[in-house]
Amino acid sequence: MSENKAKISDSLREKATPKNFKKNPIKGTKFAIMISSAKGGVGKSTFAINLTFALQKIGKRVGLLDADIHGPSLPKMIGLNEKPKTDGKFLFPLEKYGAQFMSLGFLVNDKTPMIWRGPMVISAIKTLTEKVSWKDLDFLVIDMPPGTGDTQLTFAQDVKIDGAVIISTPQELALMDVQRGIQMFDKTKIKIIGLVDNMSFFESKDGEKHYIFGEGGVEKTAKEFNKKFLGKIPISKKLRESADLGLPLTYKEPDHEISKVFAEIANKIMKDVL
Repeated sequence: MSENKAKISDSLREKATPKNFKKNPIKGTKFAIMISSAKGGVGKSTFAINLTFALQKIGKRVGLLDADIHGPSLPKMIGLNEKPKTDGKFLFPLEKYGAQFMSLGFLVNDKTPMIWRGPMVISAIKTLTEKVSWKDLDFLVIDMPPGTGDTQLTFAQDVKIDGAVIISTPQELALMDVQRGIQMFDKTKIKIIGLVDNMSFFESKDGEKHYIFGEGGVEKTAKEFNKKFLGKIPISKKLRESADLGLPLTYKEPDHEISKVFAEIANKIMKDVL
């Protein structure tokens, strides 16, 4: 019995050990930035689309790849519901507001549940990373699914990623998962650009800040793991409404206070990868 346990333990350790996989760049892009959250419901997709247009506002050609296989939200957030064109070999990204977009959500009915197992997930990722004809992008922002599963490992092994940004609320439960996410990226040798404290606080009309999910936890976690802290984004009704309308705040109102926070984060990311 103990011998069998030892064999199982050795097998698991081997799978978790980083290997020198051949990582292919995504054609048509200069830099690929992964937006990740170890836990769902922390505002990762809203962050990803607003970061995309924040990068655009500082003069970069941008695209957004919705790699959240099980819950693609890009069609709603950008207000697109048409199917991408194809030449039989490649899919062509949809374009809106001067940016390029691709999502499995463009290819399936929005009411169809994405009940996919490992091999199907890996096949879908290969389609999204190898069969999309991006046009001369400076930055491709990749909206990842939450967690540390097949999608993340496939990207880590097969795709050249220039850096990852981890999104979290300051809630302790979310931060426990962030720690696991940091360790996953470190083990798979993907550089973590930094952490973002999303839904950090709510500011009432009298200017008082209310830290609904706790205060300072994301910045503390960044320091603990020797990672950069990129900034705080407050809870905002306008940010949520703009996403629901398919008109991202950083595009619609680039001078809004929250858009300025995204601009600061975009500049930090750009300086890190250039």
